[in-house]
Amino acid sequence: MWRSGRDEAQDEVSPENDVNDILKELKAENERLKSQRGRSVSLKVSEKGGVSVYGLGRFPVTLYKEQWQKLLAMTDEIRAFLKEHDAELKAKPE
Repeated sequence: MWRSGRDEAQDEVSPENDVNDILKELKAENERLKSQRGRSVSLKVSEKGGVSVYGLGRFPVTLYKEQWQKLLAMTDEIRAFLKEHDAELKAKPE
């Protein structure tokens, strides 16, 4: 690594060290997020008051309360649809 004529104390607060620290933090965060992939599904209230389901895919599924109620009322229809179209549907690899 290239060194200027500065002493070690000045190097500790250099932009290069800041970038390295940020890079280390981002790598750690990335590993943490990767390790969560196999975790269970979770629910949260979104900032706008919707219900978000995490853990189904890369992004959360967010619907408002009324939308969830309509969807849940269709449970039997959705199951029948999935069964009827099973041969056409693909399963996402885990």
